[in-house]
Amino acid sequence: MAEEILVLIGTKKGVFIARSDEQRRSWNLEGPFCETWPMQHVIGDPASGVIYGAGGNEWFGPAVWKSSDLGKTWTHSSAGLAYDAGQEPIKAVWSLAPRNGRLYAGVQPAGLFVSDDGGDTWSHIEGLQEHPTRPEWQAGGAGLILHSLVPDAADEDRIWIGISSAGVFYTGDGGKTWEPRNKGTRADYMPEGQNYPEFGQCVHCLVQAPGEPDLLYQQNHCGMYRSEDAGKSWKSIENGLPSTFGFPAAVHPRDPSTLYLLPLNGDIQGRFVPDAKAAVWRTRDRGESWQDLRQGLPQENAFFGVLRQAMATDMMEPAGVYFGTSGGALFASSDEGDSWACIAEHLPTISSVETMVVSR
Repeated sequence: MAEEILVLIGTKKGVFIARSDEQRRSWNLEGPFCETWPMQHVIGDPASGVIYGAGGNEWFGPAVWKSSDLGKTWTHSSAGLAYDAGQEPIKAVWSLAPRNGRLYAGVQPAGLFVSDDGGDTWSHIEGLQEHPTRPEWQAGGAGLILHSLVPDAADEDRIWIGISSAGVFYTGDGGKTWEPRNKGTRADYMPEGQNYPEFGQCVHCLVQAPGEPDLLYQQNHCGMYRSEDAGKSWKSIENGLPSTFGFPAAVHPRDPSTLYLLPLNGDIQGRFVPDAKAAVWRTRDRGESWQDLRQGLPQENAFFGVLRQAMATDMMEPAGVYFGTSGGALFASSDEGDSWACIAEHLPTISSVETMVVSR
């Protein structure tokens, strides 16, 4: 049976879908969908084939969109996506993750919700909000958002989340209790002598390696890191990279030692690719060494950034790698990053890029 690759693109003005066959030589673009809502994260659930979109802002309010027919029709729901009366209202849904028939959602201001009916209704996982450090969490540049959401592929009770700028938190009991897991990650913006706090780091992206549940990577406001003990401690892996600052990270679908990053030139230098020359950086040895991948990417006047959820890999052999830019361009590689092509341009600002493989 033939397979089709879907690249799911969340933008500031709706969802777009790029489609190709397993060869990934040509692409068709569809959209915009979801009534051009601002969409922070669009995912496909490989178990059900359903596409979900995390959307909203202060004007639209929060909602999760849903398509059960690969993008032809959409519905949305915000039922249950609310805190108790008297708390700050939820502005938007920022991240989604499926796990064994459940769907998790991270929201702004930072909190975690779960749905057991495919996104139709939602329940608040209150343990995170009840953490004793909660009154001291500070908003990052985009607000106090739960943007990285990593349910363990092997143990449904384990979940890691990333909050800007509170750091990484972990639960081993399905969300009843949580603990910070930030040892070894810097917070350079803190006063001297307080650069390694228990919490308060501005994590930008958190991902889990395939086949090794305790192997995590993160790209941070202040460095790039690896953890081999489920986040209990972190080691810097930024040596050899052009910058300590960036947003997205994507793991290879089968090789836990292969990671892709897209560093930017710094938090106050413009937040675009270094020297305005685009490159994706790949490690094959868990961050001990890095290679810059530039073939087919613009090497002059590339003043774009790439946001925290705007890079992904696919499940094909060889693996595909994709990223979307602040300028609305979508780049793709069908050879694990060795060469690149622009497969869509002039889209709205791209917030997220994810992939799904379906049978035709």
